Amino acid sequence: LWKKVRPKLSAGRVQSVAVRLIVSRERERMAFHSATYSDLLATLAPAGGNPFNAAMVSYQGKRIPSGKDFDSTNGRLKDPAAFLLLDETSAKELAEKLKSVPFRVSSIDKKPFKERPKPPFTTSTLQQEANRKLGYTARKTMQVAQSLYENGYITYMRTDSTSLAKEAVQAARDLVRQEYGNEFLHPEERTYSTKVKNAQEAHEAIRPAGHPFQLPQNLRSQLNSEQFKLFDMIWKRTIACQMADASKERTTVTANAEEAVFQASGTTITFEGFLRAYVEGSDSPSDELAQQEVLLPAMSEQQTLDCRALEPKSHTTQPPARFTEASLTRTLEERGIGRPSTYASIIDTIQQRDYVFKKGQALVPSWIAFSVIRLLEEHFGPLVDYDFTAQMEDYLDEISRNEKGFLEYLKQFYLGADTGLKPLLKSKIEEIDPRASSRFSLGVPEQGEFKEEVFVRVGRYGPFIEQGERKASIQEDIPPDEINLENALQLLEEAAKGDEPLGYCPTTGKPVYIKSGRFGPYIQLGHPEDEEKPKNAGLLKGMSVEEVTLELALQLLSLPRELGEHPELKEPIVAANGPYGPYVKCGKETRSLTAEMSPLNVTFDQAIELLSKPKTGGRG
Repeated sequence: LWKKVRPKLSAGRVQSVAVRLIVSRERERMAFHSATYSDLLATLAPAGGNPFNAAMVSYQGKRIPSGKDFDSTNGRLKDPAAFLLLDETSAKELAEKLKSVPFRVSSIDKKPFKERPKPPFTTSTLQQEANRKLGYTARKTMQVAQSLYENGYITYMRTDSTSLAKEAVQAARDLVRQEYGNEFLHPEERTYSTKVKNAQEAHEAIRPAGHPFQLPQNLRSQLNSEQFKLFDMIWKRTIACQMADASKERTTVTANAEEAVFQASGTTITFEGFLRAYVEGSDSPSDELAQQEVLLPAMSEQQTLDCRALEPKSHTTQPPARFTEASLTRTLEERGIGRPSTYASIIDTIQQRDYVFKKGQALVPSWIAFSVIRLLEEHFGPLVDYDFTAQMEDYLDEISRNEKGFLEYLKQFYLGADTGLKPLLKSKIEEIDPRASSRFSLGVPEQGEFKEEVFVRVGRYGPFIEQGERKASIQEDIPPDEINLENALQLLEEAAKGDEPLGYCPTTGKPVYIKSGRFGPYIQLGHPEDEEKPKNAGLLKGMSVEEVTLELALQLLSLPRELGEHPELKEPIVAANGPYGPYVKCGKETRSLTAEMSPLNVTFDQAIELLSKPKTGGRG
């Protein structure tokens, strides 16, 4: 990788497979073609009852499609003959036609069902749930769990087992009786089997330590906020696993308006069971319980309904969601790749290597990840094969149990005649074309002056667009699925405009340009060919390229700006713009500017006031 792609890259048994999963998902998003369709939403009400919403599901015997009925690769219906595809205009016309038609209940279908509690936490499920409920990264979850374990509040937090010790089951059942009553206790001790591939089950599930379990509210003064939230979640999940099933009833009401069929579904909780203690994906069971129920008013078949509103609704199909830390951890675990102790470090590593960056909670692959995964898939396929990696986990487990020798395995893996790493490298290294693995076609423009094929290239200094001799940098925080032929051509046009100066600096006479780089647009004073290296200045946060004039560009180039000498520190105060935003600095003291301030016009007095305040984290 160092020779063929970029220095300081790495590949690994688990990290490369994790990156491949993320890249594969981004490829699906790039191949995705959205589809737009419309349906009708009616607000109906029985006489004297509350209104409810019902969606049109068919008209004249043909079903109204939903997102799953479209082919994601071309945006078309998978079975056009089976559906009625409404556009916005036809949906409006149909809504007008049906507004004067009576609605009548044709059927009411009620189905009772039960919901079982989830098993107690493993490392993986703890990381997933803490990410969903508390917003913790996998690394953060493990740090907090480690502190709880070291101080005796929970059991060992690196485990893939869902089983509990006998004393823990009894402690949980005792607390259910004490806190919720006998009716909420499952009649028998619940046991859970681990369904995860390659589970070792060397430790029991993560649970509160000791017997009896301490109540979370009694520990609030002993734990910090992060520790308390995680302990509370572990406690509730452990208690819930010994509670009774929740009983629910799902009601589906079908209403007809001539040839149009509408449906509404509701769910009622007939017995809360374990939901009284713990609801998956929520911090507050009492708040979440309300969301578990969707109530419909009492109705009877053939009853006439009042149509309060009938509105056309337009929908657009969505590409598959990117992985989050939680969903990536779950997928790795389901495939038997990695171990509880490795998930947090793997997610950290792929971000540190610049293979992945975060956009909100989503894990987004970089173009360098695309390049590395293409090279590995095309030339070293087994190393990033999901089954191969899972089988390797099995073999390593057998070695750890002394069932197989490690030397035999290492010799086969490294020196094996057909698939050994050493002969594989020797046979492949010369045939690998780094340009091929680092070049991704976006297509050929059908219009415009330039007709050559457009590519994304991954260079040593970042990704860029290439079309013949034309080139344009790509900002590194732009997800790959947002780079298509249309906006690539736009980037090339903007880069070409960057060759035309905004004007000339009145002091030096040098041209002033606005350029586009890997970290976004910036101002440049002078030419790279000049003896003196050109001076660059980034745009301020929220500033658009369109608003940059020569005057504003010169102001940005004037940063850092000296404001005067600090009366006590006797050092100059400067205002500047940095990677983390604008700030003022005096000696070693720095403070971030507030959102209302700008380094271009912050005053001496404002800077003094900022520097007089204590740091609040980050730069200041």
